[in-house]
Amino acid sequence: MEFKTLRNIENSFKQIRLYAIVFAIMCLGLTGFAIWKSYSFAKEQREKIYVLDQGKSLMLALSQDAAVNRPVEAREHVRRFHELFFTLAPDKSAIESNMKRAFDLADKSAFDYYRDLSEKGYYNRIISGNVQQRIEVDSVVCNFSTYPYAVTTYAKQFIIRSSNLTRRSLVTSCSLLNSVRSDSNPQGFQILKFGVLSNKDEEVIER
Repeated sequence: MEFKTLRNIENSFKQIRLYAIVFAIMCLGLTGFAIWKSYSFAKEQREKIYVLDQGKSLMLALSQDAAVNRPVEAREHVRRFHELFFTLAPDKSAIESNMKRAFDLADKSAFDYYRDLSEKGYYNRIISGNVQQRIEVDSVVCNFSTYPYAVTTYAKQFIIRSSNLTRRSLVTSCSLLNSVRSDSNPQGFQILKFGVLSNKDEEVIER
C-alpha cells in the first residue's frame, strides 16, 4: 500500500514538472511573439511621416525607401547632364548658362572637355554659323554592383544648319558618386571621369 502511494506521488511530481515545462515554453513563446510584434509595429511607425500643413492640418504620408528610387534618380541625373551639356543655341549667354548648370552635376572632367572644345573654336563656330544642336538620350546603362557606379550613355545628336541636318551617334562614359542634394543638384549625384567614347556622323540630310 505504501509503495503504491509513493508511485502515485512520483507520478504526480512528473505531471507537475511536465505542466511547468509546457507552461514555461508557452510563456517564452508568447513573450517572443509580443517582442516581435512590438518591433514590427515600431518599424511601421518609422516608415510614416507626419506633415504639418501651415500649422492647421496633419497629413500622413508613407515614406519610401530611398534606395528603391536611386537607380531612377541616377539615370535622370545623367540624362539631365547630357541635355544641358549638348543642347546648344547660337547664343553665347545661353551656352554659358547651360554649361554652368551642367557643371553643377559633374566634376572637373566635364569642364576639361568643355575647355578642349572651346579652345578648338567649337562654340564660336556654333555662334557664327547660327547652328542649333540638340540631343536625344536613347538609354543610360548603369552598373550598380560597383561603387562609384559605372555609367554608359547612348544618345543621338542633331546638328541643325541652314543647309543641312546632321544626325550623329554619341556614346559617353562616366562614374557616379553619391553627393549632397541641393536646388542645383536635386538627385544628389556627381558625375566623375566624364568622357566621350564615340561621336560620329550617321546621316546628313540636305535642307
